[in-house]
Amino acid sequence: MDNQSNYNNGNNGYGGGGYGSGGPGNNGSNGNNNNNGNNGDNNNKNNKNGQMIMVFILVSLVALFIMSMVMNRYTSMSTSEISYSDFLQMVEDGKVESVEFDSYQINITPVSENKNPYLQEQTYYCGRLDDPDLLPLLKDKGITISRVIPDNTSTWIYNILSFLLPLVLIWILMGVLMKRMGGGAMGVGKSTAKVYVEKTTGVTFKDVAGQDEAKESLQEVVDFLHNPKKYREIGAKLPKGALLVGPPGTGKTLLAKAVAGEAGVPFFSLAGSDFVEMFVGVGASRVRDLFEDAKKNAPCIVFIDEIDAIGKKRDGNMGGNDEREQTLNQLLTEMDGFEGNTGVIILAATNRPESLDPALTRPGRFDRRVPVELPDLSGREAILKVHAKKIKVSDNVDFNKIARMASGASGAELANIVNEAALRAVRDGRAYATQADLEESIEVVIAGYQKKNAILTDKEKWTVAYHEIGHALVAAKQTNSAPVQKITIIPRTSGALGYTMQVEEGTHYLMNKEEIENKIATLTGGRAAEEVVFDCVTTGASNDIEQATKLARAMITRYGMSDEFDMVALETVTNQYLGGDASLACSADTQAQIDRKVVELVKKQHEKAAKILKDNRAKLDELAKYLYDKETITGEEFMSILNAQDGQTAEN
Repeated sequence: MDNQSNYNNGNNGYGGGGYGSGGPGNNGSNGNNNNNGNNGDNNNKNNKNGQMIMVFILVSLVALFIMSMVMNRYTSMSTSEISYSDFLQMVEDGKVESVEFDSYQINITPVSENKNPYLQEQTYYCGRLDDPDLLPLLKDKGITISRVIPDNTSTWIYNILSFLLPLVLIWILMGVLMKRMGGGAMGVGKSTAKVYVEKTTGVTFKDVAGQDEAKESLQEVVDFLHNPKKYREIGAKLPKGALLVGPPGTGKTLLAKAVAGEAGVPFFSLAGSDFVEMFVGVGASRVRDLFEDAKKNAPCIVFIDEIDAIGKKRDGNMGGNDEREQTLNQLLTEMDGFEGNTGVIILAATNRPESLDPALTRPGRFDRRVPVELPDLSGREAILKVHAKKIKVSDNVDFNKIARMASGASGAELANIVNEAALRAVRDGRAYATQADLEESIEVVIAGYQKKNAILTDKEKWTVAYHEIGHALVAAKQTNSAPVQKITIIPRTSGALGYTMQVEEGTHYLMNKEEIENKIATLTGGRAAEEVVFDCVTTGASNDIEQATKLARAMITRYGMSDEFDMVALETVTNQYLGGDASLACSADTQAQIDRKVVELVKKQHEKAAKILKDNRAKLDELAKYLYDKETITGEEFMSILNAQDGQTAEN
C-alpha cells in the first residue's frame, strides 16, 4: 500500500484486519525451517578425504603437464632447423663437433666458441636423407657420430596429459555443479538430509507452548520409541507417519525437533524441495538413499518439511513434472515398505494439505494428521512467557494484556514481538524490557516503525485525526464492538498514516451477524467522518474499503447470512492456511446478485456510521482536536472524554 492509501492499517488491527480473525493455535516461534546442528560427522569426514584426494590428483596432473610443456619449450628455444645442404656446408667448413642420428632427423652440435660452461649452446637439426656418402665424410672430418636410443617418455606424457587434463577439469567442474545442486561428482542422487545425533536438537516439549493438543498427539510417538515392547505385546502398530498441518510460523518444525529431543534418537531433517532437481531420477535416488540411512540408524525420526513440494496431487496430463512424480512414487514405495516395528517414524509438515496426493495421506502412510493452528489467548500468553525467559523483562509485565493485544498472532510473530521489545529497551538504554516496550513492539510488528521524517500538512493531519476518531467513535457507540485500546496519527513505515487499535476482552470463536455488521460500520467510520466534517473523501480509506467489502461478501457467500441465498455455499476457500483465497462457485447471474447485495450491505452500514457521527458531532470535534494535539491517545483517555458530559457509554 502506498503512503496515502491507508490511514488505519485495518481499523483496529487485530480481529478485523490486522493479524486475522484468530483461531486456536500454537507456539511456533522458533519454528525455523533451517536445521543447524551436528550434521553427519562421518559424511563430512568422507567428503573431506575425497576432496583432498581429488585436489592431489589434479595438482599432480597439472604439474606434469606444465613440466612437459616447459621441457618442450626449452628444447625448442635452444635448437633450430637448417637445410641438409647447410648441414653439409658446415661439415665441409669444419664447424661441426658431433652429430646424432635420430629416427627422422640429424641433431647437430657445432664447434663450441663459448668459454662459459653454464651457458646453453645453440644446436641445429635437419631432416635425415638416405645419403651413403655422409658417413665417410663425417669420418674424414673427425666428427663424433652417435645414434639416439628411442625414448619418447616426455612426448608420451605431453600427449596423454593434453588429452586427459581437459577431461579431468570438466569432471571437476561438473562435480562442483552437481554438489551445488545437492550431490557430489559421483553422488548426484545422495541424500542431503541434515542429521542431528542423539539429544543434539536442543529442543523438548518444554520449549513448545500453546500447542497442547499437538504435543499430546505426538507423545505417543515418543513413548513408542522409548517403550516399543508394550505396543508389540498388545499387537498395536504405531502410525508410520504423522502430518503436521497449519499456517506458517506456528511451530511445525519446532514440534518435530521436540519429538526427536524427547525421544533421544537421531533426527533426519530436510525440505521437500531438496529432492527436486533438474535431472530426472535424482529425487527418487535421494529418497532411496534417505530411507536406507534411516533404516541403518533406527530407531530414528525422518522429518520432511514443506512436503507439498513433492507430494502434490498427480494428474493424467502429459508434459507434467516427471521428476516430481517419480520422486513421489519412490516416497510412496518406501513408506509402504516399512514394517510397523522398524522404529523409523516419518514426520512431515505442510501449510497446503489440500494439495497433497491422496495416496500420500491414506492410512498406512501418513496415518495421523496433527493440526498446528494459531494460538488462542492462553496459548499466546504461554508463548510470550516462554520467549520472555530468554530476555530480561520487568516484574510487572502483564502478559495477558499483551496476548489480548496480539490476537491472531502466530508463534513466530510472538517471538518477534518479544525480540523487538528487547531491542527497543536497548535503544532506550534500559537493562530490561517493560510493558510499554512489549506494547510498542506489537505495533512495530503490525504497522511498522514510526516514521520520524514524515511531515504531514496541517490539513492532512486534521483529516487523519478525524478519520481515526471516526473509527473509534463508531466502535464505541456500538454494543458489540471491541473496546478501543489506542489511537494514533503518527505515520508508520507500513504506509499507514494512523490507526485505531481495538482489543477484544476475551476469546471469541464465533461472530454473529450483528457483530460482523458492527465491524463493517466501524470500518466505514473513517470515511464517514471525512464526509461529515469536510464534505469530501480521500484515498486514506482504501484498506478500510477492502476489508469491509471482504467481510460483506463472506457474510453472503460463505456464512449464509442473507435471506435471498439462505444456507447455500456460493464461494469455496482454497489455501486456508495461506491467506484463505476464495473463488466463487456460481453462475454469472448469481454473481451479479451477490455484488448488488454486497453494495447494499456496505452502504447500509456506511449510512449507519454517518448517523452515529452526526448525532455525536460535538464529541467528534472534541476528540479529534485532542488527538490532533496529542498525536497518540489511549483508550482510557478516549472513553474519559467521550463520557465526560452525559455519562452515556453506548447506543445501538
